[in-house]
Amino acid sequence: MSSQTSNPVTSPINLAVMCYLIWGFVPLFYIPIHHFGGGAIEIIAHRSLWALIWAGGLVFMTRQWPEVFAAFKSAHLRTMLAVTSLLIAGNWGVYVWAVTNGHTIETSLGYYLNPLLNMAAGAVLFKERLDNWGKGAIALAAVGVVIQALAIGHVPWIALFLAATFGSYGILRKQLVIPALAGLFVECAYLFLPALIYLIWFESTGQGHFFVPSQAFWFVLTGPVTVLPLVLFAYVARRLPLSTMGFIQFIGPTSTLVIGLFQGETFTLLRGISFAFIWLGALVFAFGAWRRLKAIKPLEA
Repeated sequence: MSSQTSNPVTSPINLAVMCYLIWGFVPLFYIPIHHFGGGAIEIIAHRSLWALIWAGGLVFMTRQWPEVFAAFKSAHLRTMLAVTSLLIAGNWGVYVWAVTNGHTIETSLGYYLNPLLNMAAGAVLFKERLDNWGKGAIALAAVGVVIQALAIGHVPWIALFLAATFGSYGILRKQLVIPALAGLFVECAYLFLPALIYLIWFESTGQGHFFVPSQAFWFVLTGPVTVLPLVLFAYVARRLPLSTMGFIQFIGPTSTLVIGLFQGETFTLLRGISFAFIWLGALVFAFGAWRRLKAIKPLEA
């Protein structure tokens, strides 16, 4: 019996659940910073700074420096990790701005859409076969997006941007042959210097909030909150099918949606109908994934 089977706590599925639970409750870490005056750019800069420090500590503990150095020596890995660092930075920026400016519910829509976009991307980019369940799920999601646009009066750009950037990040990271933690450290290294320069300038102008102990605590906390789920995601993304990842991912946006509702964000009947189509698409997606797994199991027996 493998170690994965004998230790359910560290199984890829359980680690994926932990990953998306953390992501689902991330807004609770950024809202207090916004309340004492921290803006999205300041949060992202601190997030990049402290993420590198925490990732570096974990690289040191797990002795993955050879993998880090190998990544910097490889032109292919250097380039691809630079691309993924830009994708994740863009995703962070829009997400933080949205949850601190009353758009938490729309961010949840983006992460409901993400696995469905992954499925569509798999069909277009990798010629993966899209069965009728998959086509139905994508069609329902498309209807949901159109209704959401009618409900809020414009195209839900926040949701679409978050889904596209994180979906692209997941697809690229799944193909890179590098340990999850080492890859994350390299990504953070690309963001570190711009973040440090910005924070030095920002604090020197008297606009920063770091040198108040109670506020510094929240900024430092952005490090582990950023690193832990990304390490878990990169680890499980290489060990679980995209369909399984997509099913588990619905934990995250559901948690975020509840937070948005408790914050008092507008949730009209039309917006509810939009989410109903998205949820139905998610259920169809999950059912199709379950049927595929069920068909595979007899072959593995």
